[in-house]
Amino acid sequence: MAIKYEVKKVVFGFDKTNTEKFVAQTKVLGLVKFDKLCEEVQKVSMAPRGVVKMVIDGLIDTLNMDLDKGYSVQLGDFGCFRPGLNAKSQAGAGDVDANTVYRRKIIFYPGSYFKDMLGKASVERLEFGKGTVAKDTVVKPGGGDSGDGGIEDDPLG
Repeated sequence: MAIKYEVKKVVFGFDKTNTEKFVAQTKVLGLVKFDKLCEEVQKVSMAPRGVVKMVIDGLIDTLNMDLDKGYSVQLGDFGCFRPGLNAKSQAGAGDVDANTVYRRKIIFYPGSYFKDMLGKASVERLEFGKGTVAKDTVVKPGGGDSGDGGIEDDPLG
């Protein structure tokens, strides 16, 4: 596996100089839709497409019910899902209530399978705007696991 990135210009406006810097930013090359995912799982598992869809739909429904109850849900080596939220800080404990919550989210913590995969992943630079891989591919030796598996809590913002 290779994680692709592009170089992006970032302007820091927290001081008067508006300093420009450059940073590597992950480049996702597309989206695998649910129907395509079911088709791919069917080919790998030899299970009929309808059964694959039924099982995944059942898994989603069950995750939804358990997360709604406030439980974390562990899916073996795949990872763990748990409910989460972001809230505004308040001066006193009595000022904290449900109205201070501004975002509800589901947090995913990758399991050992994904942590191992990310630890072995190479990093490849894409040519800006061209979608082609440049020649500065880097493989991080030893995996460099930071504990979070490199997956954002809420990739959709």
